[in-house]
Amino acid sequence: MKDINYLITELTDYGCANGLIEDEDRIYTVNRLLEVLGTDEYVYTKITGEPRELHLILEDFISLQGDLTNVQKDLFDTKLMGIITPPPSVVTGMFDAIREVSSKDATDWYYDFSRATNYIRTDRIRKDIKWKSPTEYGDIDITINLSKPEKDPRDIAAAGKAGSSSYPKCLLCLENEGYSGTLTHPARQNHRVIPVTLDGDEYYLQYSPYVYYNEHCIVFNKKHIPMVINRSTFIKLLSFTAQFPHYMIGSNADLPIVGGSILSHDHFQGGNYIFPMARAKYETTFTVRGFEDITAGIIKWPMSVIRLTGTNASRMADLADMILHAWRDYTDEEAFILADTDGEPHNTITPIARVNSDGAFELDLVLRNNITTDEHPLGVYHPHAQYHHIKKENIGLIEVMGLAILPARLKKEFSDLAEAIEAHEDLSSDETLAKHAEWACNKILPRLNEGASVDEILSVIKDEAGIAFVEILECAGVYKRNAKGREAFMRFIDSLNAQ
Repeated sequence: MKDINYLITELTDYGCANGLIEDEDRIYTVNRLLEVLGTDEYVYTKITGEPRELHLILEDFISLQGDLTNVQKDLFDTKLMGIITPPPSVVTGMFDAIREVSSKDATDWYYDFSRATNYIRTDRIRKDIKWKSPTEYGDIDITINLSKPEKDPRDIAAAGKAGSSSYPKCLLCLENEGYSGTLTHPARQNHRVIPVTLDGDEYYLQYSPYVYYNEHCIVFNKKHIPMVINRSTFIKLLSFTAQFPHYMIGSNADLPIVGGSILSHDHFQGGNYIFPMARAKYETTFTVRGFEDITAGIIKWPMSVIRLTGTNASRMADLADMILHAWRDYTDEEAFILADTDGEPHNTITPIARVNSDGAFELDLVLRNNITTDEHPLGVYHPHAQYHHIKKENIGLIEVMGLAILPARLKKEFSDLAEAIEAHEDLSSDETLAKHAEWACNKILPRLNEGASVDEILSVIKDEAGIAFVEILECAGVYKRNAKGREAFMRFIDSLNAQ
């Protein structure tokens, strides 16, 4: 481990090399670091060898602080990074200057900046396990999320004793920019956001600190107001893609069960990534009266998706809004589509916008319904109980588009499952693996050759996890992928021209 003088010089050099501070800021930066570190002595130490990765520098700083919990470590190293992170006005000015030449160059710069400040913790993201599974809908993306640090029991105990605070109101609020954090709220001294205007409203662009895909961004409303899907939502999504045509963007639905984890703050998610759903083709097309200039159709996808393609954003939003209102009020008891029960609304839409390779707007409208029953208390159009050993969480925007975010526990469970199968162990006798036993017997064992190795078994497990995820998406689809489901879907489509 390096001494404190070496580390201060090393972090200052890192800031200069990555454009976070200028050479004339060195003495100022050193003094700020001394203040935070609680020391008033510093001797310049020449750095030798190749520059180290940032996380190694920060880990050495943390080691000098004694026995810190995981939360305390994050609070401390973020405070250090805040010292070498330029203020919001400088960041916004740089972004806007680059954007005058190229919006893509601007987001490229901002993404690199967000990684350089350690707001995006690249060392943790590298731990995520990712693969693609071939399915009838094309390759599906799978990730086991390992980048979020586990809670230390000491953190849990301390958080339970900590007082509550309403500032910032949530993790998405603008007030997070520069916030020092608490035991229950992450530090954000190295967090900088970019203002954007959508349909006349003030929004801010940022990246997700735990990116699930390339340039995973969040666009949040300046105001702490609830999620809502309406015509303005469609305009805002299309406006964003017009301003940043290399990015897709979508919104979680605005109802519980089928919505995202934060419904209290209006926001979207996007990025520079082609999701599996974007590659899906039209299965059938149709025309909505009065909107002959827009191509509309149903795409081949496990969920129920209407795709609109056109060149006029206002017209696209008008048609999307018409479909939204029709769907909110639509009931088809034969297909178990109920618009509401006892006054509680069930129907909504998950919308996704992009600019396609021909330069036209595409707007995918995923039909959602959050009704529950005694048989399916978590949701009829939700992962069913037989899949809960893999995933029981809500199917949000990212999963809708074909990227499975699986829980961290599956890394060990899949590895242990492969070893147990290779050793011909009784899976039902293991408390952890018993939940996978039926799946393994029906889906995995029939695919294995005699004498299959652990690696070969694990490969099949991963493939079958991808297939299971597709079946989970089919659970979430309001219209099933069979003749009866297609017939019911077309009844809704036909109703659009009956209004």
